[in-house]
Amino acid sequence: MFDSMINNIENKLNEELKEYHIKEAMMLNLKKNKDEEEEKLKKLELEIDNLKKVKILLQKTSQFAREQSKKQMEYLITQCLQYIFDSKMEFFIDIKEKGEKIEAEFYVISEQNNDKIITKPQDSRGGGVVDIISLAIRIAMMEIHYPKIEGPLILDEPAKHVSDDYIVNVAEFLKNVSSMFNRQIIMVTHNSHLLESGDYVYRVTLNNGISLAEKIKGDIK
Repeated sequence: MFDSMINNIENKLNEELKEYHIKEAMMLNLKKNKDEEEEKLKKLELEIDNLKKVKILLQKTSQFAREQSKKQMEYLITQCLQYIFDSKMEFFIDIKEKGEKIEAEFYVISEQNNDKIITKPQDSRGGGVVDIISLAIRIAMMEIHYPKIEGPLILDEPAKHVSDDYIVNVAEFLKNVSSMFNRQIIMVTHNSHLLESGDYVYRVTLNNGISLAEKIKGDIK
């Protein structure tokens, strides 16, 4: 009788030991998985931290580059406006961040009776100012772009709304731009003052649906 009881107890003990070893192995395996996951978590946290630092660096770099481009464009366009219209005119770009978007507003600053007047380009001296600002922006974008944009500057009626009082200044400005930046300018225009500023001038006429070009100034070597 006692032997049977002892055998039963020993069997139960062996089963419990077996269950214990199984659960101990499961616990060790879980602990190993836990350690591995914690190590992965540390690496991910470190990667997230590095990405946040990179994001901040890129934002600051982008902001610096944007500010430098803004200053260069403001300077070039201001020089253009002062050369053509008024030595006291200035061009200003107001950049605002709205969420993930960057918005820019253009303004012209002029002086009247010692007071500074800030207006949108379209509200300043009519369309002529808009034409010149558009022209100056194209020139500025080509010159400050990196890598440098090669090739000629192609213009189609660049000063269509500029009055005769200032059109001669536009012609001189374009000649200076061509010389200063060593860039050829190809221009289509009906304005006689702008035509006279070209080194080579062609008159294009339409005859029975065919465009005919006639050289009226300059000799190509």
